[in-house]
Amino acid sequence: MTGENKLDQSEIARYARHIVLPEIGGAGQQRLKAARVLVIGAGGLGAPVLVYLAAAGVGRIGIVDDDTIALSNLQRQIIHRTEDIDRAKVERAAEAVASLNPHVSVDEHRLRLNPDNAEALLRQYDLVIDGSDNFDTRYLAADTAATIGIPLVTGAVGRFDGSLTVLMPYKAGADGRPNPSYRDLFPEPPPAGVVPSCAEAGIVGALTGVIGTLQAMEAIKVIAGFGEPLVGRLLMYDALTAQFNTIRYRRRA
Repeated sequence: MTGENKLDQSEIARYARHIVLPEIGGAGQQRLKAARVLVIGAGGLGAPVLVYLAAAGVGRIGIVDDDTIALSNLQRQIIHRTEDIDRAKVERAAEAVASLNPHVSVDEHRLRLNPDNAEALLRQYDLVIDGSDNFDTRYLAADTAATIGIPLVTGAVGRFDGSLTVLMPYKAGADGRPNPSYRDLFPEPPPAGVVPSCAEAGIVGALTGVIGTLQAMEAIKVIAGFGEPLVGRLLMYDALTAQFNTIRYRRRA
């Protein structure tokens, strides 16, 4: 690690519960400090992701969102407040990160990810977390991250259930086989109108906290280099029965 990633005394105290863990230690905490993570979406999933990445000491966080805060967001988007209605989500999210951890720098990208800006934007970061709410963005983020060779933690929620996985299709697994891509799991997006939006179908607010927190956990594992990330595995959560299930998937021939 370079000198700029050295932890000062206040950081050592702040991250003491990480540093005492042999799996993370000082070296892992320095890797977190050196990391550059892009979070797509500052809403239901992005809110817990941003809070836990900031608390964990990820050194640079980029936030992509072109939306403003609405009253109906506050049931699940926990970094926003009633007094923030009509403000830009990226602006309020950046404030929340700064107030939680002054050691974290934030890049505000008030825009919508599209084919014209995706590659240039993602190349500025080491890892991407997708908390978007539409299929166009999910597929674009996955395809772009695969092309430039950076990990992607992607999650989705609906009504009472959610899922997440970690994608590194540019690497091979322990068996020597190439890791699967997002399109190996979901070859094509569903036709427009088949999957209802949250506004149409509803969603339990706390569900986004469950999946978003798991996304943050997977990102921390990948960055700090411990545990077994969800590569080639889709973790599914059913809130109605309080059950987690995991399915394995592979690269298609």
